[in-house]
Amino acid sequence: MARYTGPKTKIARKFGEAIFGDDKSFEKRNYPPGQHGNNRRRGKKSEYAIQLAEKQKAKYTYGILERQFRNMFKKATASPGITGEVLLQLCEGRLDNVVYRMGIAPSRRAARQLVSHRHITVNGEKVNIPSFQCKPGDVIGVREKSKSLEAIQDSMANANHVYEWITWNAETMEGTYVSVPQRLQIPENINEQFIVELYSK
Repeated sequence: MARYTGPKTKIARKFGEAIFGDDKSFEKRNYPPGQHGNNRRRGKKSEYAIQLAEKQKAKYTYGILERQFRNMFKKATASPGITGEVLLQLCEGRLDNVVYRMGIAPSRRAARQLVSHRHITVNGEKVNIPSFQCKPGDVIGVREKSKSLEAIQDSMANANHVYEWITWNAETMEGTYVSVPQRLQIPENINEQFIVELYSK
């Protein structure tokens, strides 16, 4: 599956926030890219442009391509609950995102690589599908042979985020996806209602 591998800072500048995590280059130039990027008098965005930008921000944030994202939206539409909120919950429930949230990897891109290279287990079984949907009660862990990997050790040493919907045991290097996160528990700055309006047109 293809993934965006271009310059991350350029995308962060496009949306006006460091959506890929800490970025010193973005902090220096936190205005849109291009020769007119720092021009304060740029034209007012249309409603469609705002909605499209929000969808693109969500896709870049979670590392999901259009077809997969559209399928997730269809699934969210068919599920009980608020469509936009369910969509974000599906994004958060992806295995690569849960691995990132647990602190096993410093970014979603790194988490996706760990999953793809079979370093991660779900309920004791190796899973190499980043888009695997975790269910409440699933136990996510680092494969025994991979526990000494320097990249994982470094990430865990620097991890300081605590989320109410997951638990993590640093000694066993296992965590539990306790429950589906509520909207207030998802820290991403995404206006999911704009995405719903865009797809509903």
